[in-house]
Amino acid sequence: MANGKYISYIRVSTLRQGASGLGLEAQQKAIKDYLNGGSWELLEEFVEIESGKKNDRPKLAVALQLCSMTGATLIIAKLDRLARNVAFISRLMDSGVDFVAVDFPQANRLTVHILAAVAEHEGKMISERVRLALTAAKARGTKLGSPKSNLTAESKALGSKKGNIAKAEQADMFALKVKPRIEQYVSEGQNLSQIANSLNDTNILTARGKTGAWTPQAVKNAIIRYKGVNI
Repeated sequence: MANGKYISYIRVSTLRQGASGLGLEAQQKAIKDYLNGGSWELLEEFVEIESGKKNDRPKLAVALQLCSMTGATLIIAKLDRLARNVAFISRLMDSGVDFVAVDFPQANRLTVHILAAVAEHEGKMISERVRLALTAAKARGTKLGSPKSNLTAESKALGSKKGNIAKAEQADMFALKVKPRIEQYVSEGQNLSQIANSLNDTNILTARGKTGAWTPQAVKNAIIRYKGVNI
């Protein structure tokens, strides 16, 4: 039975994860089930949309800062997804905030520290194996790298298309995240300009992770995204 104040942090890559156990709704349900009963308050939910290539986690930084300011506990659905991520563990350890993992509620700061050390060691081992493999390949006379001249126009177009799809999926996920707040303001009769002001006043981050930067057009774009129709 949970008690106290909580701030949830959910990490997803794209909308495609919605059909798996790693998806947004699955993680939200896991957190809700864990908090069921007791005297608790979920102050805020942060959804981090990642490509897996960058360690920048602006939503995590804001979540940890809010935990420190409010004395809330950071709650995550799946520690197994994040424990192997050294950047996440480092930020969590440095912040000093309390945390709980739904799939591993017994975990503590010592546990996380060990997991981070293991993840860092594995990362170094992988890098070393890659280095040795490249050295051996070079010794055999294998040409390394992928010259741009080898890329056909079709390959370049396919790569560009995949990149655009990934960006669109991230935009869709963000729109779904802000939908409840926008719909609340819509139900209050606010127009696009008023909604933008309300989002800025409540420090809701834009798709670029900025505060105070909502515009009427940005609100309209988000609505178009989650409704799938123009307005």
